[in-house]
Amino acid sequence: MWSPSFPSWGPPPPLQLLLLLLPWPVWTQAPAAAASWGTPGALDCPEACVCAPGGQANCSERALPAVPGGLNRRVRVLLLNHNRVHALPPGAFVDAGALLRLDLRENGLRWVHARAFWGLGALEQLDLSANQLEALLPGTFAPLRALRALSLAENRLARLEPAVLGALPLLRALSLQDNDLPALASGLLAGLPALNTLRLRGNPWTCGCALRPLCAWLRGHPRHAPEAETLLCVSPGRLTLSPLTAFPDAAFSHCARPLAARDLAVIYGLGPVSFLASLAACLALGSAFTACGARHRRRRRAAARRQQTRQPDPGPGTASPAATAAQA
Repeated sequence: MWSPSFPSWGPPPPLQLLLLLLPWPVWTQAPAAAASWGTPGALDCPEACVCAPGGQANCSERALPAVPGGLNRRVRVLLLNHNRVHALPPGAFVDAGALLRLDLRENGLRWVHARAFWGLGALEQLDLSANQLEALLPGTFAPLRALRALSLAENRLARLEPAVLGALPLLRALSLQDNDLPALASGLLAGLPALNTLRLRGNPWTCGCALRPLCAWLRGHPRHAPEAETLLCVSPGRLTLSPLTAFPDAAFSHCARPLAARDLAVIYGLGPVSFLASLAACLALGSAFTACGARHRRRRRAAARRQQTRQPDPGPGTASPAATAAQA
């Protein structure tokens, strides 16, 4: 009787037996799925990118003029460095809501819309270094509540308002080196309670009253700014090359302290009220003066009429004063 037998060179390897026993969809479809994520332009992989297991989409050095299409929640790391993305429109990454790391270095980036990063609530690392940013709009980074590292190094920023960063409770590293910052605005670092690394070298620091908040922060956090001893003033002339850490708070005693939030609230609250009160007082005084003037004129006219009625009418036999003077 014929019985099945394996070739004479021995039994099949255990791996082949395992594959034969597995259901066919598992071992026939798995390679196709892997290929779809790993090749450019394939299903679930952003256009013009090469994807790798784990959710990394590498779109570097492809001369892309804009953020590629096809982003989705499978993308965890998006590498867009060394492209030509000069502007970020609203919701540029809204389809990649699970993104953890975004690299936009060296794109010649000049403009970022205030809502460009909407939908990236899970983002932890953002690199915008080596671009041409001169200003950022208030609220630009407000949606990034999970952000832990932000690099704005090697741009052209001359001012950074507190409203640009907003409150980033988890931010631990902030890179601002090699910009055009003469000072940091008061309150900029107040919304960053977890900050433990601040890089500031390569900025034209102007040692005046505007530098007071930064000097105070450096004194209170000596370990968090590893380059603090190398930060030098470039102006004014008498303070050139003076280290920022050499200025105690007493050096700013001649500077007016900024108003607290409560004081500003009182000013903004009382300002309109006092203006309306002043306007009402002016109207009341004007009305009073007008009424007094009108009353005075009425009294003068009444007095004139009374004087005319009291003057005697000369009789027919009485010569008028003019005639008497002519006879004389």
